[in-house]
Amino acid sequence: MPTATIPSETNRLVSLDVFRGITIAGMVLVNNPGTWEHIYWPLEHAQWHGWTPTDLVFPFFVFIVGVAIPLAFARRVESGGSKRDLYIKIVKRTLIIFAIGLFLNGLPTFGLAEYRIPGVLQRIAVCYFFASIIFLNTRVRTQIAITIGLLIVYWLMLKFIPAPGYAAGDLTKEGSLPSFVDRIVFGKHVWAQARVYDPEGLLSTIPAIATALMGVLTGVWLRREESRVEKAAGMFVVGAVCVAIGWSWNAFFPINKALWTSSYVLFTGGLALQFLALCYWLIDIKGYRRWAKPFEVFGLNAIALYVVADLIAVALGTIRVGEDSLGGWIYNHLFASWASPLNASLAFAICFVLVCLILMWILYNRKIFLKV
Repeated sequence: MPTATIPSETNRLVSLDVFRGITIAGMVLVNNPGTWEHIYWPLEHAQWHGWTPTDLVFPFFVFIVGVAIPLAFARRVESGGSKRDLYIKIVKRTLIIFAIGLFLNGLPTFGLAEYRIPGVLQRIAVCYFFASIIFLNTRVRTQIAITIGLLIVYWLMLKFIPAPGYAAGDLTKEGSLPSFVDRIVFGKHVWAQARVYDPEGLLSTIPAIATALMGVLTGVWLRREESRVEKAAGMFVVGAVCVAIGWSWNAFFPINKALWTSSYVLFTGGLALQFLALCYWLIDIKGYRRWAKPFEVFGLNAIALYVVADLIAVALGTIRVGEDSLGGWIYNHLFASWASPLNASLAFAICFVLVCLILMWILYNRKIFLKV
């Protein structure tokens, strides 16, 4: 991953960097509690159907990836130049992000027998690839039609195509069509904690692409000639409509992160639109930026933060201190010794985020920004 200098203030939306930083900080927070046995419910995923604040983190990040696509590519497309270099850049970036995901999945032993193939970065890479290709080759109306089409087709597939041995419309962990596809395609190479499905599986990536396309459409909207206030208001209103439609659809097609249901796409995409609108209004319109500096630091080095946090977590889990892991020793001696289990676990997670912030701030002060 080459280094890059910070973009100029006139060429970037600080609110998007902050939104990205808040999202990746949330991801690090929920992924690194002091103990998985004691977690406040907002920091846990829903058991299956339904949602918690934690279930917003991943779709928000996919949405942000989509928003950045028009902001990065639109001027080059409008200039009428060859798209060949853009395609090369897209393929290269897709492969690098996918490869990083595979590398992190293998830590620390890289056991090939049950090496997990799907993953968070892998899904981000695939969504980025298809959303970029669609953006470069279609107009806004077509992008809207594709987004809606993906959501409807996915809903119809899960409603009318049964997994062998299960009824059509079965949305259980074992009986859903995406779960069956994951077991057939990946076999043992799925998320070890689930076995019967993968939360970043093959079929459920289809609606995830729609999440990225919602971001693409938002990026296109942000480049329009309307005033900043009109842009913020438009995002908030459209976001509210998407939330309402997603929540209504939930009655027939439950909101479910693991299946990335169409109702989940609209619900979380709508909330992402509204949250971006809030950040845009506070930071880019009103100029309230001091509070957001730590998140801007995170947002400018999001991939580096994700990788560093994963490496630290692996080290804490594999390095032994007596009969305990280093992470377990730190939790038991520095946090659980004075706080209740829930608060000790949360304090550990917060300190983990702060350590990552120190590392990212060092890179920021040295103007080192890792890009792929």
